[in-house]
Amino acid sequence: MLAAYAAHFDPGHPLAGLKVGPRPVPEPPEGWARVKVVAASLNHHDLWSLKGGEAMRQRGGAGLSEADLPRILGMDAAGITEEGEEVILHPLIARPAFGVLSGRYDGTFAEQVCVPRANLVAKPAVLGFEEAACLPTAWLTAWRMLFEKARVPPGGAILVQGASGGLSTALVMLAKASGLRVYVTGRSEASRAFGLAIGADAAVEMGGRLPERVDAAMDSVGPATWDHSLKCLKRGGVMVVPGGTTGYRASVDIARLFTMDLSIVGSAMGSRAQLEELVAFCAAHGLRPPVAQAFALAEAAAAFEALERGAAGKIILRP
Repeated sequence: MLAAYAAHFDPGHPLAGLKVGPRPVPEPPEGWARVKVVAASLNHHDLWSLKGGEAMRQRGGAGLSEADLPRILGMDAAGITEEGEEVILHPLIARPAFGVLSGRYDGTFAEQVCVPRANLVAKPAVLGFEEAACLPTAWLTAWRMLFEKARVPPGGAILVQGASGGLSTALVMLAKASGLRVYVTGRSEASRAFGLAIGADAAVEMGGRLPERVDAAMDSVGPATWDHSLKCLKRGGVMVVPGGTTGYRASVDIARLFTMDLSIVGSAMGSRAQLEELVAFCAAHGLRPPVAQAFALAEAAAAFEALERGAAGKIILRP
């Protein structure tokens, strides 16, 4: 079968290690299902996987090692089982060993992928395969940030740092559908305009003044925006952190933290049950994840280049 995989690491030029070519058709162990991939979506995790474990460790994270190669990339997909079920894949695998698709286990950038049957979530007919493929990582992470970690009161307000990435898009759209006020920041006029187009109440430059203090700040940027996020919180507010695109080391104004009674909490993806809740919520509220571009699997390098440049919405691969 055709697949896009990490063949070697190059921290300086990560796409040099990306290969598209034949890989063995996976054989599902007992209790697993083989899924024909109809659509898969890219995440920045896929790009960082190509940089290798050492590059990730320098940022405070973890990554693939040489012993893991070759590894088929991709965490997100929607497809069809051999029994004809239309499904969305939850990327976190608990057994036989804990890991994620494209990490411990081969990922979704292939014509077929195997996952435990417990990782399958039914795809509703109202969601297309490309839209459904956007949900398991970025949108599921946003869902848990909003509804488990932030616990924003009804009618409250949030700040989303960054206006146009997959996670930011999900946060804005989910929050607006829940009746919250949403403010976004963006480096460019185009990204701020996109944030407004998908529902944000206001968009400001990075570090800009908001119309009001917020109940929660959603910050996946990291050191470049941490101080701003904390300054934008009202008393008792919470900053939710799912990662850091500008690095994993940040300083904190401790005086502000305790005098304003603030909280900083981490958040990582979400459970299969939460993915089911997210899928049902999107179907019920008519939410459709925006797709920026779609590429054939054979054009995976071009898809990764689009991800590197930055896109308003998700990048899709179609095997």
